[in-house]
Amino acid sequence: MIQDIRNEADGRMGKSIESLQTVFARIRTGRANANLLDGIQVNYYGVDTPLNQLASVSVEDSRTLAIVPWEKKLISEIEKAILKSDLGLNPSSTSEKVRIPLPALTEENRKDLIKQARGEAEQARVAVRSIRRDAMADIKALQKDKLISEDDARRGEEEVQKLTDRRIAEVDKVLSAKEADLMVI
Repeated sequence: MIQDIRNEADGRMGKSIESLQTVFARIRTGRANANLLDGIQVNYYGVDTPLNQLASVSVEDSRTLAIVPWEKKLISEIEKAILKSDLGLNPSSTSEKVRIPLPALTEENRKDLIKQARGEAEQARVAVRSIRRDAMADIKALQKDKLISEDDARRGEEEVQKLTDRRIAEVDKVLSAKEADLMVI
């Protein structure tokens, strides 16, 4: 029973870290990265559709993304979607593709992005702690219902705490890697 609670908590904590990594992939660094455009939705015959389902997104050089749509008439819709996004990018298009030059990040921009990354990491830590709280409550409920002994409950709580400490260390590791990536010029 305790092992089931621990395994469920571990899975949920792992998903929190995966979510953090997904959010970090969308935070722009100084280099071009196709994941930057993952959250963009394009109006395709009245339906908002993810960009990666309508076009091929590739890295042309270290500071330029290239988008080649499957249908040429989507070029203007793709441009509109990129301009509407909060990424602050200015696309330019030809009859074949859309190019997105990524301007170099200023020191101020880098600091703002690091603040944003730290905020996202803190949300992930809060999520991990919330999962720990739920697991601890489940263990206490088992002890209260006399399904496990007090010693088993204490051991279970210690296991959940060790798991929580390990997952929070993972969040910190992911954050420090993103900060280092943001500071590269």
